[in-house]
Amino acid sequence: MAMVLGKPGVDGLGGAVGVLREWQYDGAPMQLHPGDLGWFWRSGAEATAAAVRTWSRDGRILAVGLLDGPGLLRLTIAPDARGDEELARQLVADVTGPERGVLPEGRVSVEAPTGALVRDLLFEEGWNTDEPWTPLRRDLTEPVEDPGVRIEVVGPEQAHLRTAVQRAAFDGSTFADEHWRAMAAGPPYADARCLVAYDDRGRAVAAVTVWSAGPGRPGLLEPMGVHREHRGQGYGKAITVAAAAALQELGSSSALVCTPSSHVGAIATYTSAGFQPRSEIRDRYRDA
Repeated sequence: MAMVLGKPGVDGLGGAVGVLREWQYDGAPMQLHPGDLGWFWRSGAEATAAAVRTWSRDGRILAVGLLDGPGLLRLTIAPDARGDEELARQLVADVTGPERGVLPEGRVSVEAPTGALVRDLLFEEGWNTDEPWTPLRRDLTEPVEDPGVRIEVVGPEQAHLRTAVQRAAFDGSTFADEHWRAMAAGPPYADARCLVAYDDRGRAVAAVTVWSAGPGRPGLLEPMGVHREHRGQGYGKAITVAAAAALQELGSSSALVCTPSSHVGAIATYTSAGFQPRSEIRDRYRDA
């Protein structure tokens, strides 16, 4: 059967999320997680569907990509298909040709799992290696310590606190209450939680969203942030520990997060919360 490049549409997003859940396992390379689609869902179901691409053969999805920005394809592949040459060559053709409707002309990047054949083929086609990112992992088979601050799970009544911390933690963030509601309405959020940490004066100082991929599978932190006026007081560590505890309650086997290697402060925060750095990863990119 021929390889089929598809856009699943809103009705087909559940299938893409489902295979992403199945492909998560401890020991897997850092890869696209159902939580990544869940976080993107803040832009709405239609925008999420427009950003997703699937590659299928004989009716089975073998690869899923998320256009996480105009020039970045975050791509992952079924574990038993990472060395599939037909798939890898089709992926290269589709991401290289703007007429295929995946990536535009100009400078573009592809994130793909370490060890996948498509990475080697892109390099052979002249794609370069981008800046390093550091994945970190915390095992959740042992009890998680108390974070040491008040933590609350966010519902609709507290959404304004969650969005306010996000905007105060990330320069340029436009995360608003309607974005939280759109995200919370998406199917991936059924296995997710938003948490807010408070200081001793009752002020919301840090927030995180955690995404489960199902019992016994790695969960994801995406994103975590500390209010710019409350940094350097241990709230990043506290909310990260709370995130690990929340994923453990959801049945996750481990907690994952990934940050640019240049963000040494973020890496230090995650490490202080019991996360262990793994080997750096790098995207492939093509110059304009």
